[in-house]
Amino acid sequence: MNRRIIIWSIALCLSYMEGGAQETLMELSLQETIRHAQEQSPDAQSARHSYRSAYWNYRYYRANYLPNLTLTSNPYLDRAINKVTMGDGSVKFVEQNLLATDLTLSLTQNVPWTGGTFFVETSAQRIDLFSDDSHSYQTSPVNIGYQQSLFGYNSLKWDRRIEPVRYREACKKYAETLELVAASATEKFFALATAQSNYETACTNYAHADTLYSYAQGRYNIGTISENEMLQLEINKLTEETNRMNARIEVENAMQELRSYLGIQQDLELKVSVDSILPNLHIDLGEALMLAEENSPDIENMKLRRLESESAVSQARANAGLKADIYLRFGLTQTADRWKDAYRDPMDQQYVSLGISLPILDWGRGKGRVRVARSNRDLVYTQVEQDKTDFEQNVRKLVRQFNLQAQRVHIARRTDLTARRRAEVARKLYILGQSTVLDLNASITEKDSARRTYLSALHEYWSMYYTLRSLTLYDFERGVGLQEDLERLIK
Repeated sequence: MNRRIIIWSIALCLSYMEGGAQETLMELSLQETIRHAQEQSPDAQSARHSYRSAYWNYRYYRANYLPNLTLTSNPYLDRAINKVTMGDGSVKFVEQNLLATDLTLSLTQNVPWTGGTFFVETSAQRIDLFSDDSHSYQTSPVNIGYQQSLFGYNSLKWDRRIEPVRYREACKKYAETLELVAASATEKFFALATAQSNYETACTNYAHADTLYSYAQGRYNIGTISENEMLQLEINKLTEETNRMNARIEVENAMQELRSYLGIQQDLELKVSVDSILPNLHIDLGEALMLAEENSPDIENMKLRRLESESAVSQARANAGLKADIYLRFGLTQTADRWKDAYRDPMDQQYVSLGISLPILDWGRGKGRVRVARSNRDLVYTQVEQDKTDFEQNVRKLVRQFNLQAQRVHIARRTDLTARRRAEVARKLYILGQSTVLDLNASITEKDSARRTYLSALHEYWSMYYTLRSLTLYDFERGVGLQEDLERLIK
């Protein structure tokens, strides 16, 4: 009779967890949970969008160093009374009614070493005078030129140093984010696993408490136990019933959080299965430090911050001193009333311009900007050195803790099994009248605590493992680096 009560109580709890509908149940292992999270979670989708943005910014940077072919046209119609300078130098107001059309084809090439720009262009222009019913052409078959700021800030040179580092950081950041998503998915997976374990334990404890209370009533009626002991068992039964309801609420909350994180829109019942088998891993500290130095996006970010601070100093220096801009253009030109004649016997043309700006009295503004930039650079260098030290210390701490965590999981599992056996023995001894209710309650508490400790140890093991993978971008189980299909993201 009592065994039937226990069996039916446990079966009722399990059927309640399954939601009464097998078609809405989704069973997940830890690896399946991580795969779903890396494909559908909001964090993973955000990481993909961030990478795409970084990729197209990098493509934009690369395009600055490639030839650029441009076709331009600026036609305009002018029908007005305009002020015109005549041939004898006098100025008159003349009614004009004209249409100007032009077309220019230019090929430009930036020069990263100097920051200047070479260009080759060809152009043609036509002016139609409606008042005289006449038109004329002006052509420039070819123009070759160069323009540059002689002492200015060379953004092309600094971009060539900064942007590849920024893009490498973005690539590694995407891989790192996926591993951090795995760590977050692990946390929510074990939150549900703990909640489900607590619920199963609460169901079992309630069934046992109900059975013991039934025994206690019979023994109280024949006078073998006191009223105080029977009331204590009744309190145990009511407490376990409350624990069972609270555990069910905990399961629903943990399930909802996991569903939301995995991007599951359907109202599915999730059930997670915990694998007690751990990979046989021992991570070498030196290897982990080397991999973190090579692969971590944090290291790339430190390089980027240094370069950006040096670039700011260079820009401040360029803006504080002598500025000179040079513009050179050489080519051919001709004008005529007919299109073909405008290309005959072209004349050569040259244009040279040199602009100079030298601050004489700026009250120390330029010098101040340079000193501020230098101070910021020194601050960044100090912060980067400290961040690098903290980064290495974090890797060292995680590796040491991880190498001990497997043993902790092993001990926690043995404690869980032993506590279960002890609780079963204590229950049987109490039924036989060879133990007290205090010993029984203590064994139940130890059993429940040992189970939670075991699941917590498993959670810490996998959380530290995926955190280490995010720092090193290395799969220690297979012994290979983490490679993501970045080309797929930009299609």
